[in-house]
Amino acid sequence: MKALVWHGTADIRCDTVPDPTIEDGRDAIIKVTACAICGSDLHLYDHFMPGMKSGDIMGHETMGEVVEVGRDNKALKVGDRIVVPFTIICGQCDQCKRGNFSVCERTNRNAKLAEAAFGHTTAGLFGYTHLTGGYAGGQAEYLRVPFADATHIKVPRGLSDETLLFLSDIFPTGWQAAVQCDIQPEDTVAIWGCGPVGQMAIRSAILLGARRVIAIDRVPERLTMARAGGAETIDFDRESNVVARLNDMTGGKGPEKCIDSVGMEAHATTSLDAIYDRAKQAVMLESDRPHVLRQMIMACRPAGVLSIPGVYGGLIDKVPFGAAMNKGLTFRMGQTHVNRWSDDLLRRIEEGQIDPSFVITHTVGLEQGPEMYRTFRDKQDGCIKVVIKP
Repeated sequence: MKALVWHGTADIRCDTVPDPTIEDGRDAIIKVTACAICGSDLHLYDHFMPGMKSGDIMGHETMGEVVEVGRDNKALKVGDRIVVPFTIICGQCDQCKRGNFSVCERTNRNAKLAEAAFGHTTAGLFGYTHLTGGYAGGQAEYLRVPFADATHIKVPRGLSDETLLFLSDIFPTGWQAAVQCDIQPEDTVAIWGCGPVGQMAIRSAILLGARRVIAIDRVPERLTMARAGGAETIDFDRESNVVARLNDMTGGKGPEKCIDSVGMEAHATTSLDAIYDRAKQAVMLESDRPHVLRQMIMACRPAGVLSIPGVYGGLIDKVPFGAAMNKGLTFRMGQTHVNRWSDDLLRRIEEGQIDPSFVITHTVGLEQGPEMYRTFRDKQDGCIKVVIKP
């Protein structure tokens, strides 16, 4: 089969690789009908996340049709149409029973590596480094889904792949980011980053009743899409001080809730902390660039909430933790517990409350995938979200 394969920094190729096979009785094989490039994939593309090996198949936003089922999998049958959550879950461990699916205790087959890096293991993830199991990703013609009797979202016929695909990651990720804020009717929610997750967080915050949403980015197409979703916007290339601007917009109080939809590769132009981060990262003294996290801590109203869906992978420096403690801020973060939200979000799609396909700007075949990684990373051609049709 054809698949998008990682060969090193900024080196993704469309290769011919062996077809997946059933390896365990709970497995299923799907024929991929749609997949996508996620902002998190760019952390691998730029090689800021450790644990990648040449030959790894990329991708964790995938859906398709079941073509083979393991002997112990009673939940699926050939012909079922499913979305595959990016988090691989057993459905049986203590964390899964609590709905904390992204920290499933059983699915990371490289749990010892994760424990060394993070203190405890996380769930296995598709196409996302050997720290999270080294599982093949879904930017391919076929995908083996381990623990498939639990790791799936069965979806109806009649709704397009484009409408349903983002149940795999970015829609529940934006939703969880907003839910973690515990939004109240009078709240102002500030969202850093208007990429795909930020766009979903904007619409989720509004669906959850936020009085006001303010979105921060610098890419014109993203800011336009944010305004179309109901947000006020700040272009950080035009505002010399985002924190001061947020204070001006909120009567000096700051937003009650803040969401970091950027994560470890925060971009800034001339700020001293951004220059510092770039320098430390270049000599491998810091792995992540926490420019947005610093801004959120300083901007957030005292006793507010910081929600962090943006991915961080390692060490950060010069975070004003004293400000966070003295302001009484609450931090809520983590990879997404996709299956906790999927039933409700599928219902909202079916009822017409939201059509997540609004975020798609490019649709291509697998052969164009390597080129679209570059286009997406460099924010060229108005690219906000890429869907791949194998």
